[in-house]
Amino acid sequence: MNYIGSKFKLSSWIEKEVKKVVGTDLSQKIFCDIFAGTGIVGRTFKKEVKQVISNDLEHYSYVLNKNYIGNHEEIKDKEKYIEKLSNLPLAEDGFVYQNYCMGSGSGRQYFSDKNGKKIDAIRIKIKEWYDHENIEDNLYYFLLATLLESADKVANTASVYGAFLKHIKKSASKELILQPANFIENDNPNQVFNMDSNELVRKISGDILYLDPPYNQRQYSANYHLLNTISLYDNFIPKGKTGLREYKRSNYCKMNKVHNNFEDLIKNASFKHIFLSYNNEGLMSEYEVKEIMKRYGKYSLVKKEYQRFKADRDSNRVHKATSTFEYLHILEK
Repeated sequence: MNYIGSKFKLSSWIEKEVKKVVGTDLSQKIFCDIFAGTGIVGRTFKKEVKQVISNDLEHYSYVLNKNYIGNHEEIKDKEKYIEKLSNLPLAEDGFVYQNYCMGSGSGRQYFSDKNGKKIDAIRIKIKEWYDHENIEDNLYYFLLATLLESADKVANTASVYGAFLKHIKKSASKELILQPANFIENDNPNQVFNMDSNELVRKISGDILYLDPPYNQRQYSANYHLLNTISLYDNFIPKGKTGLREYKRSNYCKMNKVHNNFEDLIKNASFKHIFLSYNNEGLMSEYEVKEIMKRYGKYSLVKKEYQRFKADRDSNRVHKATSTFEYLHILEK
């Protein structure tokens, strides 16, 4: 997925810097990715550590991580289920089509009519299988993650769901094809949560805590609201032109809350090594982060310049790559 703040291009650098501090053998370590997003960093460490603890407050993120992190053993016949889902008749009255496709009269065009109906048909069948205990959790989250990623590829947006495009773009006109969300298989069971990070940190412990909180006032709940709608598939009345659902603003996106919230997290973290990804455009300055973290142990900092896509604040469109600095703040408690 083309995900704002994704660490896909930085994951190998993060892994290298973590090993410089913790050591190259992580096989007996517990690694926590407490603002997991699409789970890229957790996936990077999944093959290295004894256990990954993954968490995110967004439900679509929880689904992705239940699959990519939570699933670690082979799922038999999963391709058979994807084939069945791919050949379902279209749903004419599903929630996505009725509220987010132009043909229904909703006035919204997040998907072509056909793809909206196909998303509904697939989501309804996955729910039906799960509710009637025909499939277990591992297959359920694999199929749901597969649908989320495949739907995202044909979304009629400029990367995020803060707005839809007036005309169906080329990629959105293609038929949705279910591409399996294959995960890394190994012998190590992991944990996946869907909680507020500051609440969860009081309940868990481990060796390495990786933090990648929101940097600014951008709300992931708004930018990816339709993925939450597909993953939850609940009934609500979409609001406004963009069809938003109710959501809670993160304290990490509030200038008057972020400092206290961040210190609370650091203070209550039962982890020896803490790594914070933050960039030079964040609500907290490099100095402010340093002042908070050094109260709790030995502090250091590494930086990396890289190219990233920057979202326009007003139009939610993603423009050309710009150069920025990623800061990796390091604390040994």
